[in-house]
Amino acid sequence: MTPAAGDTDREFADFVRARQHQLVRAARLFCGDHHAAEDLVQDALVKLGSRWESVRHGSPDAYVRRILYRDAVSRWRKWGREVPYAAQPGERDLLDSTSDRGVVDGWVAGADVREALGRLPARQRAVVVLRYFEDLSEVQIAEALGCSPGTVKSQASKALATLRQVMPTLGEVEVGGARGGR
Repeated sequence: MTPAAGDTDREFADFVRARQHQLVRAARLFCGDHHAAEDLVQDALVKLGSRWESVRHGSPDAYVRRILYRDAVSRWRKWGREVPYAAQPGERDLLDSTSDRGVVDGWVAGADVREALGRLPARQRAVVVLRYFEDLSEVQIAEALGCSPGTVKSQASKALATLRQVMPTLGEVEVGGARGGR
């Protein structure tokens, strides 16, 4: 027995309400710009909505994250590595919200972190964001990015090595309960 259309619509709306802020934060880390992140999430949710009936019982989180990652890469390929206004050294992002969403958000809000993440290739950046910011397992990341868990491990290792070179203080930061990473 299939649910009524109203139930399916409510289920999708509940999914969006529960995850939209987290998806915007992740997308911002993927692309480096809050407004572009909002656009990416909006487009990803439209795509998810059109396929909701077929993915809702599977893994809609992985599906929407894969859309976000792929659209961020496509945007990057199309527009290049633009530097958002907020990421300019010494400038304050006047359009950004200042809401306190936890210790990780405070750490990620720094321009040095955004700059360091911006130096990573798109796949490495996605792995770091999904692993340490979204707190997904290697298997969940592999599912979201459409690759193997081994690829996730190697990309994370390369990304962390680069981040440690770019940000020597990263080794001093406790991420996810483990010193310098998991």
